[in-house]
Amino acid sequence: MAHPRTLLSAVIVCLFTLVSTTATASDQPILVNIKRMSLDVAMAMAKAAIDQCRKEGVQVSVTVVDRGGHPQAMLRDVLAQDFSIGVSQKKAYTAMTFNMSTGDMVGRFPEPHSIGKIDSIVVSRGGLPINVGGIIGGIGVSGAPSGEIDERCAKAGLDAVSDDLEMAVE
Repeated sequence: MAHPRTLLSAVIVCLFTLVSTTATASDQPILVNIKRMSLDVAMAMAKAAIDQCRKEGVQVSVTVVDRGGHPQAMLRDVLAQDFSIGVSQKKAYTAMTFNMSTGDMVGRFPEPHSIGKIDSIVVSRGGLPINVGGIIGGIGVSGAPSGEIDERCAKAGLDAVSDDLEMAVE
């Protein structure tokens, strides 16, 4: 049988741990508000990107992902290559995940088994984060003959809704 002082010490430690854990847990909110784009905003962004690429004489695919990396809007222009759908989604996912332009990531992961070699990551121009009061998603464009055009089209999509997004931030 344990000595009474050892038992008392163990009870005191348990009570202290319980009280300190309860105090820490109560400092955290019970619910967390998460900002999300509406479908209309995501679609407007994707359509504006398509329109910009058409002005530049190219047809592309555009994907807008939410803050979880899930596609919220996806458009493929009539003559855009089939592979551009998946690439646009990966560019949007990558930009959202790293919260930076995929063009700024080019050359950053040269090692053979680095993060840039993961299947869902594409390190190539054309993906931009959607960051308004925190990361809320990403937009990716693929199918133009150069990454610079993909990126300009993604930027046009983002610019088309940026004022609305900025005004919505509380």
